Amino acid sequence: MIAVTEERSLEHIVLHDISWETYETLLREIGETHFRSTYDEGVLEIMTPSFEHENVGEWISRLIIFLTLELKIALCSGGSTTLKKSLGRKGLEPDKCFWIKNEKAMRGKKEWDVLIDPPPDLAVEIDITRSSLDRQGIYAALRIPEIWRYDGTFKVLVLGPNGKYRQRLKSPTFPWLPLAEFAHFVGALGSEEETRLSQNFIEWLRADVTPRKNAASGRKNGS
Repeated sequence: MIAVTEERSLEHIVLHDISWETYETLLREIGETHFRSTYDEGVLEIMTPSFEHENVGEWISRLIIFLTLELKIALCSGGSTTLKKSLGRKGLEPDKCFWIKNEKAMRGKKEWDVLIDPPPDLAVEIDITRSSLDRQGIYAALRIPEIWRYDGTFKVLVLGPNGKYRQRLKSPTFPWLPLAEFAHFVGALGSEEETRLSQNFIEWLRADVTPRKNAASGRKNGS
């Protein structure tokens, strides 16, 4: 018998005793809908993202795209691709995900296969509407090395050798990126129109971040 836990109305539903086969069938049936599903060993959570959730997720994604574009860093965007691992009976859709170090491995791909493809190098997790499940545990099972999490404040979480995420002051993906300043631009969303905020961010990249990256590359090449 399927048990249902309803939280905050039909925008957030948790179903218990759901088989992996049922989860995969649901994914095929709902297709490209506006739902986010999380599956963890028989428990299925379905959520409808709010405007705030989507707005922040799109904004952080845009900042990442501007960052890689200005600094000429290869990028493959995975959006909210369903990432699932049948052996561990775990699956979720990140708010956004990106292949950067492993961009070439995903270039031209139509699907992501956990058995042959690398996990995303970076996932964006908007935690405004709290999940009932351990999404970080699922990310860890999927071997996602880095999460950029926003729950009202911006944090960088890095997967350690113990299989747990810890907050870090530097991003392994972008080690020369000043996180405090980047977090300022994340938090600036809503303070003025987004086009102007985007222009301010690009100007900051050109004036501050590009020289930092070039200096770091020079030190590495000279060592």
